[in-house]
Amino acid sequence: MVGSWRRARVANAALAGLMAVGLTAASGQSTVAAPMTPEREGVRQLRGTVTVDGSSTVFPVTEAMAEEFQRANGSVRVTVGISGTGGGFQKFCNGETDFSNASRPISSREIEACGANGIQFVELPVAYDGLSVLVSPLNDFVQSITVSELKRMWEPAAQGTITRWSQISPNWPDRPFRLYGPGSDSGTFDYFTEVINGRARDSRGDYTGSEDDNILVQGIATDPDALGYFGYAYYVENQDRLKLVGVDAENGSGPVYPSEETIRNGSYTPLSRPIFIYAKLASLDRPEVDAFARFYLNATNATTLVPQVGYVAFPAEYYELATQRLDARQPGTVFGGQTKQGATLADLFGPAPR
Repeated sequence: MVGSWRRARVANAALAGLMAVGLTAASGQSTVAAPMTPEREGVRQLRGTVTVDGSSTVFPVTEAMAEEFQRANGSVRVTVGISGTGGGFQKFCNGETDFSNASRPISSREIEACGANGIQFVELPVAYDGLSVLVSPLNDFVQSITVSELKRMWEPAAQGTITRWSQISPNWPDRPFRLYGPGSDSGTFDYFTEVINGRARDSRGDYTGSEDDNILVQGIATDPDALGYFGYAYYVENQDRLKLVGVDAENGSGPVYPSEETIRNGSYTPLSRPIFIYAKLASLDRPEVDAFARFYLNATNATTLVPQVGYVAFPAEYYELATQRLDARQPGTVFGGQTKQGATLADLFGPAPR
């Protein structure tokens, strides 16, 4: 899937609209550099390979960043794999990768695994996502769904017993439904099951699961009795093939559909969440790894590329706060190994910058 479905969209963003990131030799602090010119050929002397793996949800952002970084730094190769958030952290904590894409914060178990192998990390939030609930355009009866109805469909007790639309709502037909969702190594799976079913990883098992969201898109799009969920970017990229379902949090606001506005302002609840990259502290000593992290967090790059691939960028000043965390080589997580529902910018970065 690397370099495939959204390459044309990113290619249309001229490099003149992006900024390369330079390093000051004395302090290691980040500077926003001018667009690449022949006078700045020194920046191109970076060499080596940067390895990233993990979340399929975060993959489109990291892939876009990797492509543009490699355009500006032709001797650096950035490889981006997809093994799910859990699978990515397993590789990361074994010392196999420089960065781990994650659609949830690192867990206590993963922190322990990293610690056992002497792996320290810097936690870098990069954008907001809204988990999207989808049906096929062939489905003419599901317009919205409540959190309680989602739980009735997806909780472990539903397996083998709750199988028909009419069991979810008497207004829906008496036909079997088919469910699609991320596999159990996915951070999206962890987050959805926690906020919908009440505990992470509690889910019925009789659904079609995959770490490749394109497989989920294909299954949902062609089946009028399918329902599934995955990250907002994959809906945006395939919105001509899918039908978005509003989610009613049962708080009196009625159904809300994910959009840049509702994800950013938190009204799309409880399925809005931040996404992350985790950088291995030791890897940041390599210039090419440090430069890629700074390119990723550059406010111009982030606010250009993050929306292009379907996610919601932070205000520009928060990418500077993330860069300060990188500069300080600040290890650990602000979440203490837990997933926080409805995490705000203050949760991620502390008080708002002045």
